[in-house]
Amino acid sequence: MAYLDNIAVFVRVVELGNLSAAGRDMRISPAVASNRIKELEKHLGVRLFNRTTRHLMPTEHGSVFYDGARRVLEAITEAEAAVSALSGQPRGTIRITAPLGLGRRLIASGIPEFHDKYPDIEVRLRLSDHNVDIMKEGIDVAFRLGLLEDSSLRMRGIMECERVLVAAPDYLERRGEPKTAQELIEKRHDCLLLRFPGMREFFWMLSMPTGPVKFEVRGPFDSDDGDVLTDWALAGRGILNKPRFEVEPFIRDGRLKVVLPDTPPMPVQLAAVYPHKNLQDPKVRLLLDFMAERCQRLIRERLVVK
Repeated sequence: MAYLDNIAVFVRVVELGNLSAAGRDMRISPAVASNRIKELEKHLGVRLFNRTTRHLMPTEHGSVFYDGARRVLEAITEAEAAVSALSGQPRGTIRITAPLGLGRRLIASGIPEFHDKYPDIEVRLRLSDHNVDIMKEGIDVAFRLGLLEDSSLRMRGIMECERVLVAAPDYLERRGEPKTAQELIEKRHDCLLLRFPGMREFFWMLSMPTGPVKFEVRGPFDSDDGDVLTDWALAGRGILNKPRFEVEPFIRDGRLKVVLPDTPPMPVQLAAVYPHKNLQDPKVRLLLDFMAERCQRLIRERLVVK
């Protein structure tokens, strides 16, 4: 098992690029991760990494070993999944990711309940509004609001989510409430913008009478954290484009008002995305079933007027 542990650490170091990140991911210290790499290099009799100040790059030997090591770990995972299916006792670790708002409101609070039902399954959650590369970072399931762009992945649709434009009443009093989508652009309203790495433009797809129309939008504020945008909207700093379930409590208590209700943003698909191979893993199927039902229930509860 020690040798397999060393291989597992090596694979994560290659995928994440440094010892600290791999150590955090595997819940070991950087010193332990470093020792495991040294043990593996000693066993193989070659240097596996070229070390720089911030990153570890695999040597030619390291790149060759990585390809085989990853296949070995995948084969072990598949074998364990097959045994779990036969025994009826799923076990192991699932790595999942979700956007910040979705993860905080729907996913994170359900993980302890899932673990209570399946105590032999560990769940490691990463929340980020960045588009995480699930293959590179070893993610088993990614919950996303949007379209599937990578054909090498599978997607399980959970539900379609209504989106709305909202703003605080004091912002609308100060700047005027836009009555048309064209007025939103022409009067240069402050749009609160979610930024992703490498993004060069911001646009909102609005449902017009003739069909979806793309509007390029601008504003003095952008962030890579969707909840920060909500805070800015509540503070009267601009107009926000959000899934309705995330802002419904603020609409209901009057702190936010729906803008352009007749030409709302296009709805977005809430879905779970995962590598093809994970479909056969019983613990992944259990998590998908559990979270799909939970998300549907909680979103409907948030949207029901009480």
